[in-house]
Amino acid sequence: MGYGLSSKQLVNLVGGCAQAKTVGPGQVMWTLDGDRTVQTAVVDVSAAKAREAVEVVTDHMTFIASPDLLLLTPDGWTHARDADGATVAWTHARKLCRERLTMWPGYEFGYFVGATCADGTVGKNYVSLIVNEEWFASRYAAALTACTGLPARLEPVTRPSGYLQRDLPGFRVRVVSSYLSDAMRHYVGGDAHHMRQRFPRVVLRDIDTFQGFLDGYIDGDGCRIKDWRGRVIASANVPFLAEIAPIIGARFTPRDKVKGASKLCVSDRWQSRGTFVPEHHPIDPPESSWVQVREVRPRPALGAKPFTFYSYRLEPHPTFLVNGHLVREPW
Repeated sequence: MGYGLSSKQLVNLVGGCAQAKTVGPGQVMWTLDGDRTVQTAVVDVSAAKAREAVEVVTDHMTFIASPDLLLLTPDGWTHARDADGATVAWTHARKLCRERLTMWPGYEFGYFVGATCADGTVGKNYVSLIVNEEWFASRYAAALTACTGLPARLEPVTRPSGYLQRDLPGFRVRVVSSYLSDAMRHYVGGDAHHMRQRFPRVVLRDIDTFQGFLDGYIDGDGCRIKDWRGRVIASANVPFLAEIAPIIGARFTPRDKVKGASKLCVSDRWQSRGTFVPEHHPIDPPESSWVQVREVRPRPALGAKPFTFYSYRLEPHPTFLVNGHLVREPW
């Protein structure tokens, strides 16, 4: 019985996609270790001929493999021939070669996340902030660079004011990084829209990170209160504010939607209340997800020519990716 992939099937090498038959010892493949993408080296390649194959049809592609090739499901490994209707591990193949950032928790990381939640925009492959105040944009750019290493600079821009009926000068900070935008969406629950985002619990790693988050969020959606040692946050995202309130030991009563945004008061002495409890959450975004196998079709060889299946011995990980789908050979 032949194991592995048909000769022309594409696999994910670190240098780019390649047909299974062209892969040789010494080359490096992408694979998954938990929810992270990692690299594994090809130690040996073998080929075998067989007359039976299967076409595995998923949400993203169709590939031809040996019926005994293994795919990872939430319940463990399953043979390709038995994968019809299963959910299998997958990662976005086009994102494999992107730059992965090293992000450092701390005050600057918290400030960046807080300011982005308040006034930022998270696009498909970028994160940006457009504000009127130069000091706010400068502080945001410095925090972003400090916690990610990405160069960030201010750009003068204009934007329309509906109230004044004219364009106003402002400042924009914008960095292109699909890794950073994926991270921000992960922190806030998948949807970075200001009215649907969730409180990013990643900022609860330590008190400095959370203080940075508060300062960044209040610089965007808050202000200092006159005649009281504290600040106020104004937001229509009630669940977001409701999660912050117990962390700072504050009472929070949402306003009626007709009356506008709800407000949460943040005392300058909130840390003395002892209500902050650190939580550990991964700072790196997950790079794996699950896709559905729509169909598994038998694919017998036609005529006298059998299939040639290519299999690999890999180290340190025995798994590899077929256009983002995690597979391995039988034990």
